[in-house]
Amino acid sequence: MNTAAGNTPAPRPLDGITVISLEHAIAAPFCTRQLADLGARVVKIERPGSGDFARGYDERVRGLASHFVWTNRSKESLTLDLKQDAADDILQQLLGEADVLVQNLAPGAAARMGLSFEALHERFPRLIVCDISGYGEGGPYEKKKAYDLLIQSEGGFLSVTGGPGEEALAKAGCSIADISAGMYAYSGILSALLLREKTGEGSRIGVSMLESLVEWMGYPMYYAFDGAAPPPRAGAAHSTIYPYGPFPAGDGGTVMLGLQNEREWAAFCDKVLLTPELAVDERFSANFKRSANREVLRQIIVDSFARLSSEQVIARLEEAQIANARVNDMQGVWDHPQLKARDGWREVESPAGKLPALLPPARNAAFEPRMDAVPGLGEHTGAILGELGFSAEAVERLRVDGVV
Repeated sequence: MNTAAGNTPAPRPLDGITVISLEHAIAAPFCTRQLADLGARVVKIERPGSGDFARGYDERVRGLASHFVWTNRSKESLTLDLKQDAADDILQQLLGEADVLVQNLAPGAAARMGLSFEALHERFPRLIVCDISGYGEGGPYEKKKAYDLLIQSEGGFLSVTGGPGEEALAKAGCSIADISAGMYAYSGILSALLLREKTGEGSRIGVSMLESLVEWMGYPMYYAFDGAAPPPRAGAAHSTIYPYGPFPAGDGGTVMLGLQNEREWAAFCDKVLLTPELAVDERFSANFKRSANREVLRQIIVDSFARLSSEQVIARLEEAQIANARVNDMQGVWDHPQLKARDGWREVESPAGKLPALLPPARNAAFEPRMDAVPGLGEHTGAILGELGFSAEAVERLRVDGVV
């Protein structure tokens, strides 16, 4: 671990920042987990008894839910029934000491609870409020329910993902719409903290899942600009660059490869396919021609690779300096030699014991990211209420009354 003078841990960027989060599912928890990575104290407010409903998505991680484990390390879990006045009083005390409020409740719920930025800014002028929703404030979709797959659909992602034919539509294998919203909420909060240093006041950040994903759809949207045809769905292959995608080898394995320019195409023909004359074949002499004739070219490549194992194909690609990759399954990623070689894994505590967790990708040599436990439901309720001045007896009364 990096240390400052006197062998104390080096400070993290968000040390001293407190985040209160009314969160569930993925978008807001992913945002706040990243704030916690940078040292922020994140108090996750959950419903007594059930908590964040992502806790119940599955039991794949020794009885814990995979989504929850991924997005909730380094947080403190406080259970509050916010329908009760006593719980609201506790929340207001917390907000009085907080720097940031994050919420991704149902559309309009935060405002009905008196948690709009306008209402809070009067009482807590330095508080930053981040509202995450499916479609954003205003417009005909403002109150429409939104989940990740629905946003992938509305945002056009499904229309360019998968294979040809309506039956081959495919969603992303991870929660890409939630992740995009969480990333923009995270960066928006960091910018709001910097802005507060200039103005002395908090500000409001509004993040729409739809707009977050549509921002990532820039390439296919501009490709289809002015009513032009969109990129065709091409499965795991690139829709407009070829060859760029998966190809079977003779041992039953699959190799992913990608060519970006004519120099690479010539090297591929010469050193990988061992047919240098193919580089000047009129059918394949430019990328747009290779893409137009991809079925013919694919068969040539498949026939060539059929005589080789996956490792032999990769060896030829490496010699020719052609970009390539193995098609790993999840176990292959857990065991990936590059992640191990870069010391990318840590262990974090959880209610199910120690679990592996990947270091945040943006590594900064000046500090060690925070990698603390995944919390049990309500694990920190007593300690947090104690900080607010509640006695053990008062906390027990709140438990009996169902407030916490």
